[in-house]
Amino acid sequence: MAQSFDVVVIGGGPGGYVAAIRAAQLGFNTACVEAKHLGGICLNWGCIPTKSLLRNAELWETLQHADDYGLHFENPGFDFSKIISRSRGIADRMSKGVAFLFKKYSVTHVEAYGKLLAANRVGTFNGEGKKLDEIEAKHIIIATGARPRSIPGIEIDRKRIISYFEAMSLETLPKSLIVLGAGAIGVEFAYFYNALGSKVTIVEMLDHILPIEDEDISKELERSFRKKKMTLKTNTKVQAIETSDDGVKVTVKSAKGEETLEAEIALMAVGVRGNVENIGLEDVGIDLENGSIKVDEYYRTNIDGVYAIGDVVGPPWLAHVASAEGLTCVEAIAGKHPVPVNYDNIPGCTYCQPQVASVGLTEKKALERGYEVKIGKFPFTASGKAVAAGHPTGFVKMIYDAKYGELLGTHIIGAEATELIAEAALGRTLETTEHEVLKTVHAHPTLSEALMEATAVAFDESVNF
Repeated sequence: MAQSFDVVVIGGGPGGYVAAIRAAQLGFNTACVEAKHLGGICLNWGCIPTKSLLRNAELWETLQHADDYGLHFENPGFDFSKIISRSRGIADRMSKGVAFLFKKYSVTHVEAYGKLLAANRVGTFNGEGKKLDEIEAKHIIIATGARPRSIPGIEIDRKRIISYFEAMSLETLPKSLIVLGAGAIGVEFAYFYNALGSKVTIVEMLDHILPIEDEDISKELERSFRKKKMTLKTNTKVQAIETSDDGVKVTVKSAKGEETLEAEIALMAVGVRGNVENIGLEDVGIDLENGSIKVDEYYRTNIDGVYAIGDVVGPPWLAHVASAEGLTCVEAIAGKHPVPVNYDNIPGCTYCQPQVASVGLTEKKALERGYEVKIGKFPFTASGKAVAAGHPTGFVKMIYDAKYGELLGTHIIGAEATELIAEAALGRTLETTEHEVLKTVHAHPTLSEALMEATAVAFDESVNF
């Protein structure tokens, strides 16, 4: 006889495990079907372990400038294998933390691959595709995540052409690396390997690296990366890649014509695609749109009792978005009438150095929507805390509606940008205005003062810049 639950979640990533725990907290008898690692890609191969690697790179960069702080070291060095093993150890530790939470909240973990058999039934399978069992559920939440995408016609061979999976577990540091794609994943790995000594070339088909960020931010990061001796090729398309035992040859085309780039390894970082195949969607009749599962504001599919959250429902492909969607979905199932996720107020973070973080509208988007804007930029060179800490690079850019003073967007490049952005996200949730930001006393000296100072610049009230 099949097991029976109130809620079954297929996938144990940041959307799936959060949904499962919240469902259990709300009194539902809950199971989560996850074959590999609890925590999903984010915790095991993305968000968390990459931050370990990036912290190592940041520390190594700081050591290169130790004399600026009056510190001296004899022949500092690093062990690349230990850097990688530290990252993997942290991922393992965090995955065990999710397992602990499942026990704490009585979520049943089914170690298998899940596939929809019907609107109220999930089949479980092993890695070879052999059916293990069936599970009945009143509510089924699909949270199967995403996988790396490749340029059409180019195969990720995991040796010379690698994805972020392999980039986090290489045995030796490559002497040279071509990064294909300059979104957050590409930029973070470019920074990491450049900091440790690899010769890095970034290829991006759009005008700037981090092309979805405010243009001022992207340009500043480009300046910083060029100072770090990275080669940036924007407005450049990949035509073909040849691999050999020694490395890769990447043929690219720009307005200047074709050229061939050579390196030991090419990292494919052109985005991800949702895992919508082989999970029974066609058998049950679930609607797709542009390769993603079509859902409403509470993540209900066209089939009653079946829901979908996270990367399988499309962009933005971010862990914190998946978690927010999971909470909203489950609370709606429980009849709590949650406020739908506001996709105009999702913070985006890139953890290179200098860090990049943003929330809300870019200047270009604000103007496209018809706003008359007031803009303030405050450089970290004018921040006492940033200068004292040795991190004067970057700035804060605040964008306000000139008519009502509403905060439309915040864009930060600099030290701890990914921590600072929370103030702006909370402010936008509360529909804050420039008056409230300016009249909120910010501690001195702090980096967070820069948000207030940039606001003051926007409204001609700055006394520090």
